[in-house]
Amino acid sequence: MNILITGGFGFIGSNFILKFINHDNINILNYDSLTYAGNKNNLNSLDNHPNYKYIINDICNQDAVNEAIINFSPNIILHFAAESHVDRSIKTPLKFINTNILGTSVLLNGSLNYYNTLSNKDSFKFILISTDEVYGSIANGSFSENSIFSPNSPYSASKASSEHLVNAWHKTFGLPINIINCTNNYGPLQYPEKLIPLTISNCILNKPIPIYGSGENIRDWIYVEDHCDAIFEVIKKSKTGEKYNIGSECELRNIELVTIVCNLMDEYYDNSKNKSCKELITFVKDRPGHDFRYSLNIKKIRKDLGWKPKKDIHNGLRETVKWYIENEEWWSKLLKVKGNSK
Repeated sequence: MNILITGGFGFIGSNFILKFINHDNINILNYDSLTYAGNKNNLNSLDNHPNYKYIINDICNQDAVNEAIINFSPNIILHFAAESHVDRSIKTPLKFINTNILGTSVLLNGSLNYYNTLSNKDSFKFILISTDEVYGSIANGSFSENSIFSPNSPYSASKASSEHLVNAWHKTFGLPINIINCTNNYGPLQYPEKLIPLTISNCILNKPIPIYGSGENIRDWIYVEDHCDAIFEVIKKSKTGEKYNIGSECELRNIELVTIVCNLMDEYYDNSKNKSCKELITFVKDRPGHDFRYSLNIKKIRKDLGWKPKKDIHNGLRETVKWYIENEEWWSKLLKVKGNSK
């Protein structure tokens, strides 16, 4: 199976590649533009792997995208590449529109041109990795795959737009597709601007841990390896045109999550100041359009594909905290700070 992955140097893409590159008969081409959130070091261990190659180029470059697809002859195009940080989308929304909307349209166009040349059209599928944020905020219950979109940030609006484009290429042109909407991921290799690695790194650097508003916003958290397993089940088993919600059914208030992480840091990190990391928690002005709660109903993927999350949130956070403590050099380079000596 040939899998072309966009954004494979990013957090989820890197974890997916590392997990599945050694499966039998899998070849992976990683197409990535190496924005700030992409890190070649994530996949250094694969530099000489016979089943792995990468291309550094912009997803908006139609000629480069076409060439990569035609030369690699993928069975699966797995589209991770996206600008994904809500705060950045508020400051620079056009970057999100360019990558998440225009970039997706370029990839769809190249995919369709390739698909139309195939004699065995059943051998190809385009899979978009999207987000729960396209549905907006929900007070009670959970969003299903049929819920109406109500995005409230430039990021979520751009991802909703990319979903509409993927569906349009499927309905209008017959391109075989699947769409995956996932809750908040956490785990190793996540860029340290996101809440969990930011909390860990600020504990180590003895810096304030910012929490928006009063910390009552609610999110569902899934360990990245569980998400990768779910994606692989979609690749293997899903019917064309189907959409799947993926989550762990583990909802926490932001203040609860940060407190758990701080307690784990108190347990595992040698803090010479002998203060609890919870003392670093600082409440800051809420961001504009901040959704209060996300929640996904995952009954469909359980029923249709037999997938369910494996990692308990406490075990997942424990493993994540240990990884960031042990890999301070990795994240400190991204923050452009000198790693602390222990």
